[in-house]
Amino acid sequence: MKTPSQTVGPYYTIGLCRRPDNELAPAGEADSLQLAGQLFDGDGAPIWDGMIELWDGHRWGRSGTDSEGRFSFSITKPEAREGESPRLDVFVFARGILRHQLTRIYFPDERNEDDPVYASLDQEDRRKLVAEPENGDLRFDIRVQGDDATVFFDH
Repeated sequence: MKTPSQTVGPYYTIGLCRRPDNELAPAGEADSLQLAGQLFDGDGAPIWDGMIELWDGHRWGRSGTDSEGRFSFSITKPEAREGESPRLDVFVFARGILRHQLTRIYFPDERNEDDPVYASLDQEDRRKLVAEPENGDLRFDIRVQGDDATVFFDH
């Protein structure tokens, strides 16, 4: 007999209140950027109890979402891996998602067409993976379902 799977949580805040895990670069340094966004469900409602994990190529960061689904990170743009564009790998955790989802964030000022994964996508999906400049920083919203859903990858 199999036990049905269930989601756990929302317990993310327990692990997020101990230290500022969303600061991968000291805010205010010359090359640091603020990356902010919102996490939305398939109906466009904010997901208030989610968690976003971000890998910059050297270290992990994580940010919980607030009552409006907002998350934020202090980052520096990572160096490109050989044959790829600079990017951030992102895992999305939320109520109702049995297995975390993997996506990528590409930077708007790069030749992302040279990245083989990015180049393999159609124009509409490419658009969904590039952070938008906003007041000198970056914005990247994540939509887990729906017509404008973020592109997720197998992992």
